[in-house]
Amino acid sequence: MGRAFEFRKARKMKRWSAMSKAFTRIGKDIVMAVKEGGPDPDSNSRLRAVIQNAKSVNMPKDNVERAIKRASDKSQGDYKEVIFEGYAQHGIAVLIETATDNNTRTVANVRAAFNKTDGNLGTSGSVVFMFDHTCNFKIKGDNLDLEELELELIDFGVEEIFEDTDENEQGETQKVIMIYAPFESFGNIQGYLEANNIDIISSGFERIPQVTKKLTPEQQEDVEKLLEKLDDDDDVQNVYHTMDESED
Repeated sequence: MGRAFEFRKARKMKRWSAMSKAFTRIGKDIVMAVKEGGPDPDSNSRLRAVIQNAKSVNMPKDNVERAIKRASDKSQGDYKEVIFEGYAQHGIAVLIETATDNNTRTVANVRAAFNKTDGNLGTSGSVVFMFDHTCNFKIKGDNLDLEELELELIDFGVEEIFEDTDENEQGETQKVIMIYAPFESFGNIQGYLEANNIDIISSGFERIPQVTKKLTPEQQEDVEKLLEKLDDDDDVQNVYHTMDESED
């Protein structure tokens, strides 16, 4: 298995954001998608992807529809995607993706999180090169031949594809197939899956560290203090780092 498999495995074993936090993040994604491509998911591929992700975390349909309606209102402000980079303790690189309507507030909050945990907020470009920007798709694995699908998708830029398990909406274990490819391959892969009526459970983008660093349990706790502060910030969408989270 490749780095994407190990990355997903490690993140599945770690904490995930609370449901309310997931809903907040998706709500912002909906606003950005609607502002970019309009409120009709049939003609807005980004919005289709966000709606799929909302279903995957059991976000009520009414919540999604209200978010789309609010985003369509001209008085609704837009969110700007801003990336922050820096270092936690023990030389761990940290990359933070935010969606903000007040960059001054977001900068202040992110800087405070680094300062309070003895980290250092860096300049643009200081750590982003340490991460591969990827797109990913989680699809239903039933009735699909993994090898055949891989052969079909190679021409679309897919770099890694593997079977995994997840819980469905009923809490039952289901077989899924994970697909990873470069960031720019998202549209072509989404188009192929939709054209072939392959059920997309969720999709999105991740930044996979090229190299990770193993820390002692005590050092990990130091880094976790920063990661938790960042996760608690409503402007923060995703946090990536180079700390090795694999199980021994």
